[in-house]
Amino acid sequence: MHRIPFAEPLDEIGFALDAVTEASRAVMDVYSQEFTSDVKDDDSPITEADLQSNEIIKEALSGSGIPVLSEEDRDDGQRLKHEKIWIVDPLDGTSDFVNRTGEFTIMVGLVENKRPILGLVCRPTNNTLFLAQKRSGAYMFEGNSWHRLAVSRTVDLKSCRAVGSRFHLTEQEKTFFKNLGIASFESRGSSLKVAEIAMGLADLYMTTSNKIKQWDTCASYCLITEAGGRMTDTRGGEILYNTDRLNHENGLLVTNGLIHDHIVRRLS
Repeated sequence: MHRIPFAEPLDEIGFALDAVTEASRAVMDVYSQEFTSDVKDDDSPITEADLQSNEIIKEALSGSGIPVLSEEDRDDGQRLKHEKIWIVDPLDGTSDFVNRTGEFTIMVGLVENKRPILGLVCRPTNNTLFLAQKRSGAYMFEGNSWHRLAVSRTVDLKSCRAVGSRFHLTEQEKTFFKNLGIASFESRGSSLKVAEIAMGLADLYMTTSNKIKQWDTCASYCLITEAGGRMTDTRGGEILYNTDRLNHENGLLVTNGLIHDHIVRRLS
């Protein structure tokens, strides 16, 4: 991989890159074979790929000496004593993995004082890597080089391109997009919804679900923010990390930033 695209990369970047690179290989090894899935207590699916990825990432990040909060481990609350923690989703979009859509990712975010300062999102099926660092920009590694990301400049809602969940989109959300006059809507798996907004390929993602957790958004928060967009709850409230409650209680709104306040007003 070419030199990191930041003038002053954080010391922790090396640990995170090793983590997602190794985890990506393991995930694709499982994906290339026949596999089974189980159901967790919250009715979400889990596979051997989730578990293998989790162990690889934790091992790779252990050298940093920073605690890890992962979707696949019990949260004992010890993280709350630390200003800096990793927040990890070893396989974001397990339903997409199980259904073989190819739209799943591996996510590693670094949080300091409740705010993401580093985000990595890896899409194993095409070896695409998204990388963002606070105040340093957002980039995509594809075709053997880094490309800087920037959100769209779309301000007319009728011209907006919305993206939403393939498996969890509600009728309420469909109706909201229709009432906004948004004609373009496409389903996307995992954190690729936010990635497409960061790339300027889409303008809006919204969910009213209170089941979204911090590992679902941490790395993406850094990505969209550094690309010039915004991520808040559906009321426009700031999203903080490494807090007592891990759920985003008031849903999630991600936009190119230019339409954000208008969408919040319409939602209210």
